[in-house]
Amino acid sequence: MSVLVDAAISRSELKGSNFEMTYGGATSFMRRNYSKSLVGVDVAVSGIPFDLAVTYRSGARLGPRAIRAASVQLAELLPYPWGFDPFERLAVIDYGDCFLDPHNPLTIRDTIKDHIENMLEYDVFPLTFGGDHYITYPILLAMAEKYGKGLSIIHFDAHCDTWADDEEYSLNHGTMFYKAIKNGIIDPAKSVQIGIRTWNEDFMGTNILDAEYVHNNGWQKVVERVKEIVGNNLTYLTFDIDCLDPAYAPGTGTPVPGGLNSAQALAILRNLQGINLIGADVVEVAPSYDHAEITALAGAHVACDIICLLAGSKK
Repeated sequence: MSVLVDAAISRSELKGSNFEMTYGGATSFMRRNYSKSLVGVDVAVSGIPFDLAVTYRSGARLGPRAIRAASVQLAELLPYPWGFDPFERLAVIDYGDCFLDPHNPLTIRDTIKDHIENMLEYDVFPLTFGGDHYITYPILLAMAEKYGKGLSIIHFDAHCDTWADDEEYSLNHGTMFYKAIKNGIIDPAKSVQIGIRTWNEDFMGTNILDAEYVHNNGWQKVVERVKEIVGNNLTYLTFDIDCLDPAYAPGTGTPVPGGLNSAQALAILRNLQGINLIGADVVEVAPSYDHAEITALAGAHVACDIICLLAGSKK
């Protein structure tokens, strides 16, 4: 691996990796090129620094920056347990952040949707960092326009986020999947929620593999059930960091005890080969409540493993 200073702004090629000091240099996600050009790109990482939809603690607007900062150490070595450089197989860029006008909240939904649609026009896989979990709803709207309705989701979370909300432009990080299911964007029978441990009167027909199920049955059974549920359907993966127990992810807005540990979540994620993924996000990292970058590092690992999943199919 050659040495290149500030690779995020000085690398000319889309593929490949370069050695750089982990504690210096321009900070993009895993040192990928900062670029607004989507030509020839396979995966575009971007941030949506938005947290006006939270119901408890704010701070997830700083999540994209924190995940990028934590990711630099992951760029130093080949990712474990994959043992290959995903950036030799995939052209991955850091597309920067979506600009939002927080003083005009009615513009938020469509601004995020347009941000993702721009990537989908180039058949790019969007990997998005929140921000609070509301951002997934406009992303799914863009996905449905590109791929059609009836999508599957693989949803890691402490909360099901299917609380009732019939106001299309309301901002609430607990109602996105109610809207997505009601509008036909998501097929609940072919969708799965992992790590749930808060009650809702109506899970709207989604398949629930709650935290207790994971603890009692192990990650292997979870992977088996996920693949049975989603099958070959087009699938969006959304990872709310509060799926993890607060011991493993203290830096989040609505922590809930009793969650998955990092090893369980990563084992599930790393074994989802064969799923027909069309996009993914990592949300609800709130660094103000973090300690020693535990949560941001977990988010960076999740994102890295998603990229490795995609790269694993391109040998």
